[in-house]
Amino acid sequence: MAEAKRQATFGAGCFWHVEAVFRRVPGVVETAVGYMGGSVPYPTYAQVCTGETGHAEVVHLEYDPRQVSYEELLEVFWRCHDPTQLNRQGPDVGTQYRSVIFYHTEEQRRLAEASRRKLEESGLYDRPIVTEIVPASTFYRAEEYHQRYFEKHGIACRPPTL
Repeated sequence: MAEAKRQATFGAGCFWHVEAVFRRVPGVVETAVGYMGGSVPYPTYAQVCTGETGHAEVVHLEYDPRQVSYEELLEVFWRCHDPTQLNRQGPDVGTQYRSVIFYHTEEQRRLAEASRRKLEESGLYDRPIVTEIVPASTFYRAEEYHQRYFEKHGIACRPPTL
């Protein structure tokens, strides 16, 4: 019997870039960008950009664990952004751009915490890692024009090396 697809959700700055990175990972079978972690049901992009809804921009993905492990997805997550920047990535500033791992299972929580600890102990960063690791909540799919934004606009995305 084939193993079922699993889900993972990551926030690492602007969701356009994060989605483009994860779409290139073998074993990731579906992605969607949207919002998670806030208090307003069915938020719009304009609402999230105010910083008042509490949502993070995220990529929600389905993956085949026979082809890619959650640990490998965590490696991609850590390498596709700077986890020491609080509520920002590059020019994008606001709580919606926070570094966050939304875990769907206790195993994901344990693996995420272990990977953060390993990264902290590696000495790779001079500043503390500010990434939140919190339970997944309702995922609200972003407006259609945000889905696969880089592909639709012919923007190349160089994936991080593993």
